[in-house]
Amino acid sequence: MAIPITAPSIEDDDVAAVSAVLRTGMLVQGKNVLAFEARLAELIGVREVVAVSNCTAALQMALLGLGVGVGDLVVVTAYSWLSTANVIELCGAQPVFVDIRPDTFNMDVEALAETLRRVMSNRDCARRVKAILPVHTFGQMAEIDRIISLGAEYGLPVIEDAACALGARLGDRVAGSQGVLGCFSFHPRKAVTTGEGGVITTNDARLADHMRALRNHGQRPGAQPPVFDLAGFNYRMTDFQAALGVTQLAKLDRINAARRAAAARYDRLLAGTGITPPFVAPGAFHVYQSYVTLLPAALAARRVDIMASMKAQGIETAIGTYSMPSTAYFQARYQVSLPQALDIASRSLSLPLFEALTAAEQAAVIATLCEAAAR
Repeated sequence: MAIPITAPSIEDDDVAAVSAVLRTGMLVQGKNVLAFEARLAELIGVREVVAVSNCTAALQMALLGLGVGVGDLVVVTAYSWLSTANVIELCGAQPVFVDIRPDTFNMDVEALAETLRRVMSNRDCARRVKAILPVHTFGQMAEIDRIISLGAEYGLPVIEDAACALGARLGDRVAGSQGVLGCFSFHPRKAVTTGEGGVITTNDARLADHMRALRNHGQRPGAQPPVFDLAGFNYRMTDFQAALGVTQLAKLDRINAARRAAAARYDRLLAGTGITPPFVAPGAFHVYQSYVTLLPAALAARRVDIMASMKAQGIETAIGTYSMPSTAYFQARYQVSLPQALDIASRSLSLPLFEALTAAEQAAVIATLCEAAAR
């Protein structure tokens, strides 16, 4: 038995789309990128989408587009993949970490309110705070209305790190459509993939054009002859990646439905095991980029052994993600420890989840997990 942590849903139409672009020889950003952007704008419900090389690039560009620079502060969740905080440092700014809710793993709005009260009461700090950066963790939206409301109270824009959340909703709010900017990933662990790749979403045409210049060496969009207004990057998406993206997006609803059905099966299989399934907030449409469980506190110290035991049986697992302020780089710089993020990071365990995963394979995953935990 071999059950990977994930497997992308690559089919004949995906291969044909990429092959068709490769045969043209026109491989850099072109008509397929435009088509991919247009389809995403329709799906997410925003006016502007800018495709880039990956979501880390998208996050960095979003911060730069809002003027984040040396000495500035960005208020950010404590629990995420490291790129969410790394991009703040790469802009020359500093993260102000906010603890998470222990159920949804998303930014705790009460902790955010307290952090903003504390930071904004200091005149010097207040002038340096430039944005709030929540994450829709593992495909479940954060409390975006409340976060945006708090941001508005202090005049702070919100950037949504929606890397894992394409198709996610909270009530009638769609991930990536609520903040001033949103950022998505199309890494192979996401529901749909372009290999690597990301996009920035916004309803602000001026910001979108700034993003387009930043991704393409600083060249002003549409200017002929070329005009280079700023020092930009080469963060473009290739046309064959975008062609794959277009065919993948046609499968998004089907793939998300399969992942949600698999998550429901896992929920039932975990009943009575002492291992906690993901919590879904009222009104949330969770798309389960990952199915992240919580081990009992007594098993936290044995997580590595449990994962190794399962791998020996052919079943791949992963941690959930990281308490970013507790990693070596950020701990050395800021000496911050946030209890909820640290606890969740120590106990989270991500189980295999992908469209083709069978009910029998899921039963094997849970049986193997319970056996390893019992040892």
